[in-house]
Amino acid sequence: MGTDGPPRRVPAVPRVGGAAPRGTAAPGTSRQLPASPRGTVTLCVGHRRLAPGLRLTLAKPRHRQVPPLAWHGSRRRRQAPAALLQEQAAEPSPEPSGCRGGPAPQPTRGTATCPPCQPRAHRQSPRLPMDVLALALLLAAVPAAGGWEEPDPSQGCARGSCYPATGNLLVGRAQRLSASSTCGLHGPQEYCIVSHLQDSEKCFTCDSRDPSLRESHRIENVIYLHGPHGERSWWQSENGVEHVSIRLDLEGEFHFTHLIMKFKTFRPAAMLVERSADLGRSWKVYRYFAYNCSKLFPSIPSQPSGHIDEVLCDQRYSEIEPSSHGEVIFKVLDPSIPVADPYSPDIQDLLRVTNLRVNLTKLHTLGDNLLDSRREVLHKYYYAVDELVLRGSCFCHGHAAECAPAPGAPPSVPGMIHGRCVCKHHTQGLNCERCEDFYHDLPWRPAEGSSTNACRRCDCNEHSRRCHFDMAVFLATGNTSGAVCDGCQHNTMGRRCHLCKPFYYKDPSKDLRDPAVCRACDCDPEGSLDGGLCDGADDPARGLIAGQCRCKEHVQGPRCDRCKPGFFGLSAANPQGCQRCRCDPRGTVAEGGRCDPISGDCLCKRLVTGRNCDQCLPEHWALSHDLQGCRPCDCDVGGARDNLCAMETGQCRCRSHVVGRQCGQVEPGFYHINLDHYTYEAEDARLHQGSVVEREPPAGRPASWTGTGFARVQEGSWLEFHVSNVPFSMEYDVVIRYEPQHPEPWKEVWVRVLRPSPVSASSPCGNTIPADDQLSTSLPSGARYVVLPQPICLERGVSYTLRLELGCATARQDSTASVLIDSLVLLPRYSSLEMFIAGDPGAMGRRETFERYRCAQHFHAVGQAPVAEPCSSLLHSLSAILHDGALPCLCDPQGSLSAECRPQGGQCHCKPNVVGQRCHRCSPGTFGFGPGGCRACQCSSEGSVSTVCDSTTGQCPCREGAHGSRCDRCQPGHWGFPACRPCQCNGHAEDCDPWTGSCLRCRDHTDGERCQRCADGHFGNPALGSGQHCRPCPCPEGPGSPRHFAASCYQDGRSRQVVCHCSPGYTGPRCDECAPGYYGDPLQPGGRCLPCQCHDNIDMTDPEACDRRTGRCLRCLYNTAGPHCAECQPGFYGDAARHSCRRCSCNALGTDPSTCGPQHCQCDRQSGQCRCLPHVEGQACDRCSPNFWNLGSGQGCEPCACHPQHALSPACNQFTGQCSCRPGFGGRTCADCQEQHWGDPRLQCRACDCDPRGIASAQCHRGSGHCDCRPGVSGVRCDQCARGFAGTFPACEPCHPCFGDWDRVVQDLAARTRALAQRVSLLQHTGAAGAFEGTFRRLEESLATVHAVVAARNATAATAAYLTHATEELRRQIGGATERLTRLEGELTAAQDANFKASHVLGTVDRGARVLNHSLQELGQRLHALKTSNFLGAFDSIRQSHRESQEAEQRADASTRAVPSPVSASAAMRRRTEQLLASRRDNFNRQNAANRRALTDLAARARELSLHPLNEKVCGAAGDVPCSESPCGGAGCRDEDGTRRCGGLSCGGAVSKADSALDRARHAQEELRRAAGEVAQLSHRVAEAKGKADEARQRAQAALDKANQTRARVELSNKELRELISHVKAFLSQEGADPESIEVVASRVLELSLPASPAQIHRLAEEIKARVRSLASVDAILEQTAGDVRQAGQLLQDAQRARLRAEGVRGTAEAVQQALEDAQRAQGTAEEALRSAAADIQHSESTIGTMQAQAAGVEQQLAAAMERVGLLEGQTDALKVKRANNSLAATRAQEAASVARDRAGEAKQVLEGPLRDRYRAAQELVQHRAQGARQAGDRAQQLREEAAGLLEDAQGKLRKLQVLEKKYEQNEVVLDAKAAQLGELEARMREVLATINQQVQIYNTCQ
Repeated sequence: MGTDGPPRRVPAVPRVGGAAPRGTAAPGTSRQLPASPRGTVTLCVGHRRLAPGLRLTLAKPRHRQVPPLAWHGSRRRRQAPAALLQEQAAEPSPEPSGCRGGPAPQPTRGTATCPPCQPRAHRQSPRLPMDVLALALLLAAVPAAGGWEEPDPSQGCARGSCYPATGNLLVGRAQRLSASSTCGLHGPQEYCIVSHLQDSEKCFTCDSRDPSLRESHRIENVIYLHGPHGERSWWQSENGVEHVSIRLDLEGEFHFTHLIMKFKTFRPAAMLVERSADLGRSWKVYRYFAYNCSKLFPSIPSQPSGHIDEVLCDQRYSEIEPSSHGEVIFKVLDPSIPVADPYSPDIQDLLRVTNLRVNLTKLHTLGDNLLDSRREVLHKYYYAVDELVLRGSCFCHGHAAECAPAPGAPPSVPGMIHGRCVCKHHTQGLNCERCEDFYHDLPWRPAEGSSTNACRRCDCNEHSRRCHFDMAVFLATGNTSGAVCDGCQHNTMGRRCHLCKPFYYKDPSKDLRDPAVCRACDCDPEGSLDGGLCDGADDPARGLIAGQCRCKEHVQGPRCDRCKPGFFGLSAANPQGCQRCRCDPRGTVAEGGRCDPISGDCLCKRLVTGRNCDQCLPEHWALSHDLQGCRPCDCDVGGARDNLCAMETGQCRCRSHVVGRQCGQVEPGFYHINLDHYTYEAEDARLHQGSVVEREPPAGRPASWTGTGFARVQEGSWLEFHVSNVPFSMEYDVVIRYEPQHPEPWKEVWVRVLRPSPVSASSPCGNTIPADDQLSTSLPSGARYVVLPQPICLERGVSYTLRLELGCATARQDSTASVLIDSLVLLPRYSSLEMFIAGDPGAMGRRETFERYRCAQHFHAVGQAPVAEPCSSLLHSLSAILHDGALPCLCDPQGSLSAECRPQGGQCHCKPNVVGQRCHRCSPGTFGFGPGGCRACQCSSEGSVSTVCDSTTGQCPCREGAHGSRCDRCQPGHWGFPACRPCQCNGHAEDCDPWTGSCLRCRDHTDGERCQRCADGHFGNPALGSGQHCRPCPCPEGPGSPRHFAASCYQDGRSRQVVCHCSPGYTGPRCDECAPGYYGDPLQPGGRCLPCQCHDNIDMTDPEACDRRTGRCLRCLYNTAGPHCAECQPGFYGDAARHSCRRCSCNALGTDPSTCGPQHCQCDRQSGQCRCLPHVEGQACDRCSPNFWNLGSGQGCEPCACHPQHALSPACNQFTGQCSCRPGFGGRTCADCQEQHWGDPRLQCRACDCDPRGIASAQCHRGSGHCDCRPGVSGVRCDQCARGFAGTFPACEPCHPCFGDWDRVVQDLAARTRALAQRVSLLQHTGAAGAFEGTFRRLEESLATVHAVVAARNATAATAAYLTHATEELRRQIGGATERLTRLEGELTAAQDANFKASHVLGTVDRGARVLNHSLQELGQRLHALKTSNFLGAFDSIRQSHRESQEAEQRADASTRAVPSPVSASAAMRRRTEQLLASRRDNFNRQNAANRRALTDLAARARELSLHPLNEKVCGAAGDVPCSESPCGGAGCRDEDGTRRCGGLSCGGAVSKADSALDRARHAQEELRRAAGEVAQLSHRVAEAKGKADEARQRAQAALDKANQTRARVELSNKELRELISHVKAFLSQEGADPESIEVVASRVLELSLPASPAQIHRLAEEIKARVRSLASVDAILEQTAGDVRQAGQLLQDAQRARLRAEGVRGTAEAVQQALEDAQRAQGTAEEALRSAAADIQHSESTIGTMQAQAAGVEQQLAAAMERVGLLEGQTDALKVKRANNSLAATRAQEAASVARDRAGEAKQVLEGPLRDRYRAAQELVQHRAQGARQAGDRAQQLREEAAGLLEDAQGKLRKLQVLEKKYEQNEVVLDAKAAQLGELEARMREVLATINQQVQIYNTCQ
């Protein structure tokens, strides 16, 4: 054919010398076509002549490049490959249309006509050569390909797509074609044909064993037209075999387009075409063919659905006709289905084949095989194919114009379609399916039309010869380039080998294609990023420089080979290159952030160590920014085990139970000892010849002894002290405490140490010799203690006995001489401890401090003052060393208040009257040790020998004659202690009251203080000597009898009769009768009178109130009833026992009528509950149950029946039944629309559109929406005058009396309307044509006549004339009917108008009826209300209303008749008012909105201006508490008298503190004045003193001890303050202290209380007072004893000097008083200023004009207040500064106190002047305290004044805001009043209008 390679001619039908392949032309031959008479070619296809107008020109064809697919239909399409176009565009007829009957002759040369048809009886069709069919297909394809623009053939594939030739795939592949059944393969086989009767030869022989035989019918015969002998050849299957397959196996992939088969015999009844694309491993069906698809292939559809790849069953090629040369044609792509993408996977899958198979599954038979079972019958049934064409091509995607044999293909023959494309466009592959190597810059695509889509060469800059395509790169470059070079050389990389590899950079001086363009980076791999990576190329935009190294973060240098300053240790493993110097800035010197770049060592401060300078030296801590870097640990030398501490916290390693950073404190529950801790009491020692003297401690001052008392020891006696608790092996000083009893010193005293065994030389006391254990001393008479001259050495764990022996007291022996030994004390000798004698500076300093502060001397005497602070810390260390920590308190749980004791000394907190360090015993003078402490003995001073009682029993030692545990009463039988006398009881008692002498337990039925009268129930004279005795009263029997009913009796002196005083309930001379109100029979045995059980509801004086025998109640009171008056009467309820019976108050409307009588109703007698009707509740049945109403019905309450959806709740008003409706609903049950609306609430509610001027009520008809017009008004909206009224609405006036005539006219109209209504009703029944039925009938008859005439065939002139006449008559009748219709239409319009007017009249009447119904309902409701209310009151109200109605009627008549009338004036007034409101509403709204905004802003600012903190600081209470609840008052608060209230007793504000300070200063002044007076009195008494000097010294010593205690407290305060100051200084000196911490510390310092607080002043005054009082008792002591006159005189002089100093103190106190008075006057002045400021503020408030001016003024004042707040903050800061100054003053005071302490120590050594030094210290202390009090008063007064000023300002602004608020509220009230007045005017006007309308209605109806 014309597309098979080089130019070919159409082959001729016959061929000589062999068979040519079918579907091709033999070389060198041509097939001549018959010539048309006009030079055209006429083709006869299947005996059909082609159209004569089709001209076929066969010239040398161009090498056509045909695209793969074509557009189908009428659209221009992409062209398909040539094979597809040629084989599919023109489909041959399924059935040739030629005549069927005889054999068709071969086409003859020179003819162009079809041969004559054969008779139809011959079933074999003429044979059509395959070449002619192919040519027909080619010609049919020409129009389809005519629109294709072909490339230039001279360029081949260079200018566009190109395609190889399409041909028969069978050519050259005979060996690959096979059939499953072939006749004669195994021997000759007979077969027959179905022929005509005239054919003599019908059966033949098939022998296919030799392909050269004429009878051979192998499968390869279908490829060629003729056999080897030139005869027609074919393939034939075996007889009767139905399932036969023909298979072609290709050597590779081909594209298959269509199939053409021509059968020599019948076509198969069923067959299918299959394909395989995997060399026969799997098969898919192309198409099914069957004569009956539904039967043979039931699951295969036969109708196409439009899918290109669907599998169908075709019935066109399977009929039994023709019996010969029948064709089967199959096309892979149906031309009728458009193809969107020819290269889609689905299309490719359809076209691509490696194997083809045709399965013949069913034979066509004539049915004789069913009747005859002989095998010969099947000889004529077989498959025979004489032509088979499988069209296809080698598919090259438009990139090849020819194909070559594929590997493994059969030998090539002419016309063979080869399988390997000869690719162009730089493509490769069997099908040109990919690009050539190194041509991957563009994606592979098939060539299309003039676009070659050739593959493009990769650009790798001559650094690579390999590449690949990357779609992601292609898309990223905007579809311009997708090549990615592979295997880049010369150290290049990148998609185009245009970049240098890592660690190389591009040399800017070389070309990119230069092999040496990339040079290696010169970077230190350890210090540069990415292991030595440098910038690969210059890029100014990114800051890149070719070859530049990129150093790590902490590395620098061109090669990145050294660390930056502050870093060290260059390393490749470090991602940052170098490590940051870890030098701690706190421990390094200035600019010490740098370290050694190699080792990283830092330069440390003096006390800092470590590589990073982050550690302190041993015995140091707190690494900081200090100059030294760290601080010493300063661990307590005894509390800590060593001087090492934690570097972070400074915590030392403490001994057991010792805490604190420096181990300077003890745990709670533990303590460190005082130096005299080891004290051994003499009263507990072994005493030889002596006695124990217990002494009660003095009240108000400490005792001068320890323990319970003393041991009185005389000459020659001794005491032994047992010592077994030595804590530490060392030397101890021995102190003897005593109280001298002799004016001279005791001369001889020995102390001997009795050891249990000799001292070992290796022991700590190994140097002790026996002489060291023999100590001697004397006891001075003017002292209380003595220290032995040398210490004794004691060892821990050894028990010792210390014997105290007393020799001669004086030079002469005195057997009466004695001394009171208090105790023996062992003082650890400090010089024996290493902490004092180690030799280091610390030990030397501690020893110097211990000696300078005389720490040991504090513990020689009893009652010493608290030690100084340096001594305290040293004693703590000493105690920790002695005991290896702290000692447990061991407080007795019964005698102590808590388990904790004082840290210094271990003294527990004892309960009252409990003593001992552990609070384990009662103090002398008390007893009964227990949980409550001890109780005082309270021994009687008159009856006891001593005030000390037994500590266990509390028994006091009594004098002779005294008795009792307290010795405070007489012996039994005596009274009148202490002058005891015998008891006087007339012989009827032995004992009497010990104080009054009243006799106790009188006998013989007597009574009285002296048993001088008879007891109750007896009579007689029991006095001693009367000879009488007491006898029982006969009432009726004696007291011991059960029938004694008298309280007492007496014997009448004259009649000598016994008169009984009856008990309650009895009466009669012998009390044998029951009194009124009692019942019983006392005469019977066991009988008695009992109260009548009437629940106190009878008159007890009424003899008839109850029955005296039975007790039945007869006359019940208080509305009670019953035999015991225990219940209420009928009609009453309550509690009869409480006299609370009340009448039943049942509501008659809600109570069951059966329970009510004519007077009252019955109810429950206990609860008063009435019996209610249904759904009625309440005790009185006076209200409906929830969700019920209408109590007045008398039948119970009705359900509210509120609509469940439209009501807010199911409850309703109990009187009206009105439910609470949701918005949009109304009616009683909320089932209707809301007020002034109408309609169906389930669908839609509409507002009543009524004119308010013409309605009687605002509510329209809820169903129809008709407005309720007032009389004289009508219209749908009540906006026009009604019939019978004239005028302009709303001024409608009654018409003239002629209205009656018009009324009759209206009645006539109404009658006519009714008639019309009847006609309308008739029309509704008969239809609109009923009235014209006759006319229409006549018209129809005339029309029928005319129609008959027209339809007649024999029309004449007469009939024509008749027709004309009839037509005219019809026209006339139609015109008449039309005229009548017009006239009737006018009448109907008039009737409609009349009907409308009548409807209007009826509407008016209907509205009137509705009004009447509404009035009737209202009257009914009123009647109902009258029924349920008070009838009399209602009648009076009705009568009053009637009178008022009559008066109103008269006034209304007068108002309507008068001109001008009040109605018109009211209407005019209303109009003016509305106009005025309308004109001023906008201005008012704008002004109101502006005012509201201004007030909102003011309120917001006022809220922002919070006075609460200021109020709290000034007044002492939270500022947000109301005045009524605030106990401290505040801004704006006043008391009941109207005065301002700020501060109070329990308030902590500035005002309260100032007042408290002032009060306390005054109190201190009074105390000082009183003290001065007492000092003067003391000086007078001392001047007269000539007594005992030792006692005076003891008192002075006590005073001195108190002074020392005061000094110790001051020193303790100094210590704490110094520690605080040192801590603060240390903290502030740290460089790392942040501002927040400094601020916290500063605030804590400022919060410290001043040393001169009012409480301290008060306490000081109390101490001075107590001290003076103690001194005031000196004269009593001096009067009792005689002493040294010289010492007394010296004391007198000292006292005089003290008096002078006291007078100075008094002057100072007076100065303080004067200062306080000045402060008071200043306060008064400030208060006056406050009052003046308040008056000024009030004056300012009165001048405020408008609200805008007020707002502006308030804003200014608020700003001023904020300034004042800022000023207050500044003043607060100033106060803080002053407070700091006070702290400085306190420091100075401490220094002064230290000086005083030193002086006091000196005074202690000089006994001659103790009072002088004491008064000097007291004077200084008083002066200091007074000065502090004065300063505190000044500061308090200043703070008070400042606070008062701020408070005044705040109160003024608050008052102004309140005034503004009040004015705004007044304006709102005025506006509300105006609105209410307008509403009242409107309501009144409506009432007047309603009254007028009512009158007009009455007049209109002539009533």
